[in-house]
Amino acid sequence: MKKIALLIIAVISFNAQAQDISDHAIGLRLGDSDGFGAEISYQLGLSDTNRIEFGLGWRDGKNYSALRAIGLYQWVNPLDGNFNWYVGAGGGFASYSLDSVAPGVDDSSTSLLVAGNIGIEYDFDIPLLISLDFRPELGFGDINDDLDFDIALGIRYQF
Repeated sequence: MKKIALLIIAVISFNAQAQDISDHAIGLRLGDSDGFGAEISYQLGLSDTNRIEFGLGWRDGKNYSALRAIGLYQWVNPLDGNFNWYVGAGGGFASYSLDSVAPGVDDSSTSLLVAGNIGIEYDFDIPLLISLDFRPELGFGDINDDLDFDIALGIRYQF
């Protein structure tokens, strides 16, 4: 595990080049691992190669629904032309509600989560950014206590 972390840091350092990360981007991130999820996503550019992403969203699974908030720190690297790839890590929390519980039984719970993030994005010449990313999430709580793999498509307006 330590070797993998060192390899990721080396790749990020090697590929770090000046590029044009927007100061602000806001939009939607749509996808999920076992149902449907939508997030309002906001990205704040910190430098030419770093940004923070915040997401506030709703998830709907096989027998639950959830409200979630997440924050990620991301390193952004150029690929070719307007294509970039990024990797990040962060965490968040969620409030879950089960759909099929007997009357009178508490069917809600909250949990914390840690998340990784890796993806590819295309920065159009107009203020539009499209991304496809993979976000493994490890939950710590009564309902969400496992590893989920979230794949999503994002579309954001840059300003």
